[in-house]
Amino acid sequence: MNILSVIKSFSNFERFLWIFSLISVTCAFILAKSFDFMILSASLIGVTALIFIAKGNVWGQILTLVFSVLYAVISYRFDYFGEMIICLGMTAPVAFLSILTWLKNPYSAYEIKVNSLSKFMYFILFSVTLGVTFIFYFILKFFGTANLGVSTLSVAASFMASTLMMFRSPYYAAAYALNDLVLIILWCMASFSDVSYAPMTVCFFIFLANDLYGFKNWKTMRKRQRI
Repeated sequence: MNILSVIKSFSNFERFLWIFSLISVTCAFILAKSFDFMILSASLIGVTALIFIAKGNVWGQILTLVFSVLYAVISYRFDYFGEMIICLGMTAPVAFLSILTWLKNPYSAYEIKVNSLSKFMYFILFSVTLGVTFIFYFILKFFGTANLGVSTLSVAASFMASTLMMFRSPYYAAAYALNDLVLIILWCMASFSDVSYAPMTVCFFIFLANDLYGFKNWKTMRKRQRI
């Protein structure tokens, strides 16, 4: 599918949200007087991925793969080993699996078919998330991860969100919104030590706005697809 044709299918609000996101991240980069173009690149790719995911389009997962690699490198540089492990060991593999599952479940040329999970499935996911979080706490502690408590919360929210997204549930966006709040705190702490990380904080504020829209849009998509 041509990515330009998908962009042409954006509504006026989606175009505004995407452009606003790109401008906000770039302005934060300039105001922070940061010359770390890897942070800028990761932020721009990340917010672009989110608007495609909010549309239920597979290009969002492809861009997420690229974002995951860049974000892992940035996290490693600040000793946020939890974020690095999440990206390389969870976000990137799940994005790859999501590409496969999304391609197998199209609703139209531009969006996937939204799924509805049973209460039992949500219970299983919640239970597995608790187990994964418990294990990761000790892994992150072993590596001397900065801000251990917040990083552990990020693991829980990211795992739940990634899994829900792979299963095409609208609640992926709610879980990611929770994770955005955690990451805003995490990168605010980093910014106090090095102002060049301020753009990452702004980036996750923009992520939050996009994920909230994604939650709303996926519920609208599911309602429309059931008619």
